[in-house]
Amino acid sequence: MRDLKVLSLLGALLAVAACATAPDTSSSLSPSSDEPTRTILVSIDGFRADYLDRGATPVMSALAEEGARAAMESSFPTKTFPNHYTLVTGLVPDHHGIINNTMEDPEKPGVVFKISDRAVASDPDWWEGGKPIWVSAEERGLTTATMFWPGSDYEIYGQRPSIYAPFDQKLPDFARVDLLLSWLDLPEEDRPEFLTLYFDIVDTAGHLYGPDSPKTVSATAQVDAAIGRLVEGLEDRGLMDSTNLVIVADHGMAPIADERIMNLDERVAPESVHVVWTGAFAGLSPEPGYEETVKTALLGRGEHGECWTKETLPERFDYGSHPRVPAIICLADTGWRYETAAMPAWRNAGGDHGYDPEDPTMAAIFIAHGPAFREGVTLESFQNTAVYQLLARLLNLRPEARDGSLQPLVPALK
Repeated sequence: MRDLKVLSLLGALLAVAACATAPDTSSSLSPSSDEPTRTILVSIDGFRADYLDRGATPVMSALAEEGARAAMESSFPTKTFPNHYTLVTGLVPDHHGIINNTMEDPEKPGVVFKISDRAVASDPDWWEGGKPIWVSAEERGLTTATMFWPGSDYEIYGQRPSIYAPFDQKLPDFARVDLLLSWLDLPEEDRPEFLTLYFDIVDTAGHLYGPDSPKTVSATAQVDAAIGRLVEGLEDRGLMDSTNLVIVADHGMAPIADERIMNLDERVAPESVHVVWTGAFAGLSPEPGYEETVKTALLGRGEHGECWTKETLPERFDYGSHPRVPAIICLADTGWRYETAAMPAWRNAGGDHGYDPEDPTMAAIFIAHGPAFREGVTLESFQNTAVYQLLARLLNLRPEARDGSLQPLVPALK
């Protein structure tokens, strides 16, 4: 059966190419029914919660009015890979281990995890601090299909989705939707019960032009049109009324400027510290013999940011216990960034993320629509670890592990 699904995926890809360019393991609430409801999890990278109110997204606005919406709080750090993995594992990054887009592991000296380095990122060791929902679903006999969800094209716990597409940023939004819809045209015994869909154009526009740029608004409109294509495709197949749509983002976006950059080399000598990453938040470790010198130079509140040892980070960040977290974490004030000569900040950029999750500019969109949801519900802000609990309930799966709770989402459920 798996060979059939792989062949179906390859066929659909060819068709598209021809026409387009420390966890708590206790259980949550009991599953809601004996059978899963087909669920599609859609991520719009960098779609800030208030983008929905700009008048450029009529399809998503209608889905929100007919279902539930919220401004969702991202986990720390407010970065892409950590939060995407949180959404599908229910664990904060410090517990599932994808603690940043770039990271190092003491047990893998000399190896640097980067989202662009597939040879390194495909090592299951990086991912097996948490079990994503598609692995649990496959183990329970459900068929899953993922369109570009971070981590979904790697083998985790010896398992991949039945159908998956390796990330291809050049594949247009409409083509992504069409490929997902082709998976729903498979014979019933091969048709997926859980699917994911990923769009990156809003995040890209936000970085290049800033969150308030007309070009970013245009990107939100383009994704909204793609969501409209998805809705139309579901309606044409008679599946809209029996499908739950859960639309999320990983983080928001804040405006930045070249004059708001702090150079860490001016505070500590480069030879005294190993810098793992820079940006909205920096991660670094003193070189042997320089521990006290570096701590004295960095720790505490600075003019436009604050630095802590990993052990003394604010408790609300829920970050610092994982061995991959560097010894010192510096968090810039929203709109500011850290750099070094070896890791310079991106100039002429318009926006960035990675800031304090409680800052409204980091809030992410959440929309839920379908047979499981009540109409016209606006939820209080909740942490994104709850999304995994929701997915498990919709798919009739008992959660593997959790840091969050389904409770904030209960008012939205029928």
